[in-house]
Amino acid sequence: MASANDIRKGNVIKYNNEPNFVMEVHHRTPGNLRAFVQAKLRNLKSGRSGEVRFNSTETVEVMTTDRQTLEFSYVDRGTYCFINPESYEQVELNEELIAEAKNYLVPNGMVEVLFVEGTPVSVTLPSSVTLKVVESADGIRGDTASNVQKPAKMETGLVVQVPLFIKEGELLKVSTSDGSYLGRA
Repeated sequence: MASANDIRKGNVIKYNNEPNFVMEVHHRTPGNLRAFVQAKLRNLKSGRSGEVRFNSTETVEVMTTDRQTLEFSYVDRGTYCFINPESYEQVELNEELIAEAKNYLVPNGMVEVLFVEGTPVSVTLPSSVTLKVVESADGIRGDTASNVQKPAKMETGLVVQVPLFIKEGELLKVSTSDGSYLGRA
């Protein structure tokens, strides 16, 4: 157990018997009142975030965490299989934990998984990924007067708005934060 003063950004603490990721920490000493620590926490199970105040002398349980970079291998009936490239250990994650990241997972793609006390709790994608266009309508000749875009379906099922000159089979760089087109790969 650690005191509330020892909480740092990036820690995972047990709050209300659930793991919470510390997003921000501020130590406050208002006037002649007692000092307190104000932290912004995100619940790793529900995804909700909120502000929490701790007395500076209050004890908090800091949980053991481990970040591993894993390589995506395949999907089998809603179970996503990853391999640790260093130990060749296989890790299986369920579809609920993967959530929207499934739109950016391609074989041999790397992701970072946060483990809290040996249990995977969150998946972090790289800032952009390279995906192949599998379906895209042809642009109409002469329709280049402005920044006109068309939908293109990627190999993962994600639909991205792309410029008219993009054709099927091309590799594109796509942002994982908002699913936007960044350029050709």
